[in-house]
Amino acid sequence: MDSIEILGCRVDAVGRDAAVERVAALAHGTGSSQIVTLGTEMVVEAQHNPRFRAIVRDAPVVVCDTVGLLLASRLRGGPLRERVTGIELVEALAARSARGDLRLFFLGGRGDVAARAARALAARFPGLQIAGSRDGYFPLERSGEIAQAIRGTGANVLLAGLGSPRQELWLAEHLSQTGCAVGVGVGGAFDILAGDLPRAPAIWQRLGLEWLYRLRREPRRWHRQLALPTFAFLALREAVGLALSRGKTTS
Repeated sequence: MDSIEILGCRVDAVGRDAAVERVAALAHGTGSSQIVTLGTEMVVEAQHNPRFRAIVRDAPVVVCDTVGLLLASRLRGGPLRERVTGIELVEALAARSARGDLRLFFLGGRGDVAARAARALAARFPGLQIAGSRDGYFPLERSGEIAQAIRGTGANVLLAGLGSPRQELWLAEHLSQTGCAVGVGVGGAFDILAGDLPRAPAIWQRLGLEWLYRLRREPRRWHRQLALPTFAFLALREAVGLALSRGKTTS
């Protein structure tokens, strides 16, 4: 598949349906693989977190999750044409699971959020195979115990809503212990699927302003949004640098 490297992070030009097919293929293969749903905040994190950057680099599929990455790709004439949010990917995987391919485990959120998200999806997709669920608030020293508990459910796809970079780091360390062939970091998708947080209206989504909608609803998130202007500056600087370099090469 086509891809582009933005600030040292590979992003694949893969749509929702193709991403689901890739997950399904990996789920019935050998070993364990992590699918990354990459956002602009995560790219900024990768600039100073070499372990996280390596996880993104080594992932078999890196999905474009934000409009910022789309714009950065278009600025450079890159191949990205659409984004696939964590919520959309979870919904599509649930639909595929209902056809009998996948057994999903929901890990993340507070209290019973993951369980309620799973039940909400089961109501929409009859036949959804829910292997189990549990909250994401646990000390790191219990990770091995939790991984073994997930293994006992027979799940082959682990949806991790632990927030980034924690979910990617946790999956890199413990996915193989869970017995799941595929792990997918889905951020805060469970809160929205469970109905605890409203999803941004469609117009906000089309304009790429979900971050602003969330900020209005949850002002305490302001510090996280500081990554957005940082990404914009770095991505623009990279695009200009590449354009100047190409100009020198052709002159």
